[in-house]
Amino acid sequence: MPSGYFVTGTGTGVGKTLVSCALLYAFRACGKSVVGMKPVAVGCENGRWMDVEMLSVASDVKAPRELINPYALVAPIAPHIAAKQSGILIDILTIRRACRELQKIADIVIVEGAGGFLVPLNEREDISHMTKALGLPVILVVGMQLGCLNQALLTAQAVRAAGLPLAGWVANRIDVHMAAFDENVFTLEQRLGCPLLGVLPFDHDADPQQMSLLLNIAGMGAG
Repeated sequence: MPSGYFVTGTGTGVGKTLVSCALLYAFRACGKSVVGMKPVAVGCENGRWMDVEMLSVASDVKAPRELINPYALVAPIAPHIAAKQSGILIDILTIRRACRELQKIADIVIVEGAGGFLVPLNEREDISHMTKALGLPVILVVGMQLGCLNQALLTAQAVRAAGLPLAGWVANRIDVHMAAFDENVFTLEQRLGCPLLGVLPFDHDADPQQMSLLLNIAGMGAG
């Protein structure tokens, strides 16, 4: 079993943090020690990065902040722009070293990306380069809404083009009014070529621990 997974999404606001936390709880329920990592966080709310805090709560292994979140950027904009505005250069080697340290203290490290799979991190590199440097299988969160088929299939194509395996995908219903929801899930099941780990219902106040009960990670060696 891999010592971790990288969680990416079809875009921003599709539920990567929710799914990452749910995965942490699911692996904990299987007796694994877990820690969540957010290499690059953008968007500070009252001095807090909420996604980082949620990952910390869902983890049962505590680690220094500089390991779980090497780069915390205030502006809620693309990471490379926020970093440039702050005079920071996002260094993938720094992120890889932090991840390796976390892998020494936890059975499973769940690494949550920022935005989509090709979001730039600096002038030359993007999330795909970071994921490849970490060498982790990818879990794709599909925000179920109009247009998600194209977004999901393009993302899967990009992941495989980077030489990375897709360990599975999660359908997260972010539009309660989405037409033909079941048909869209079925289409992606047929075309993504990786296991469907779970279907999460629309819920503004979703509890990651409760959502973890809807995930099937048995095929990921968690049993």
